[in-house]
Amino acid sequence: MTDNGIRAASVARKTNETDITLAFGIDGTGQSQLETDVPFLNHMLDLFTKHGQFDLTVEARGDVDIDDHHTVEDIGICLGQTIREALGDKRGIKRYASVFVPMDEALAQVVIDLSNRPHFEYRAQYPSQQVGSFSTELVQEFLWKLALEARMTLHVIVHYGFNTHHMIEAVFKALGRALDEASSIDPRVQGVPSTKGVL
Repeated sequence: MTDNGIRAASVARKTNETDITLAFGIDGTGQSQLETDVPFLNHMLDLFTKHGQFDLTVEARGDVDIDDHHTVEDIGICLGQTIREALGDKRGIKRYASVFVPMDEALAQVVIDLSNRPHFEYRAQYPSQQVGSFSTELVQEFLWKLALEARMTLHVIVHYGFNTHHMIEAVFKALGRALDEASSIDPRVQGVPSTKGVL
């Protein structure tokens, strides 16, 4: 969270494998500017941003001549870090959300607890191992690093589907909508929504 109370954050991460700058705003308008070497991830992040009504800017270059793994993983790390920072002390948030999203024949569910306790559960079996040049196993890698760095409990379940693209698309749409709901301010909440008094 910025000094003027705006729920936004940015981060830069440079390693021998990737060079990433990323800015994220919770209370946005669904605008994204995405420049990465992984076109399918660009598409998924655009969906996440639009359906969560966030603002997201990503510039990422990585060693995709080897594969997409490092770039996807590090974007997940950076996005998670900015989500955690943008949430600040989490006063007044709803904290929890459970969202189902259909995409034609596919149905995905994302359940979030902005708990400050990172945990990730993933139930998804995709018909194909690739969508274009994108390896479907990287969805799990991205989401796990996102949950870890955002310090959220994240459960992702793909209930069914037969088109892998549709199934993953439903996940990212549900992720955006669930994070939007969990991070939204509830005027009835005094302080943080925890009997501990802190999240």
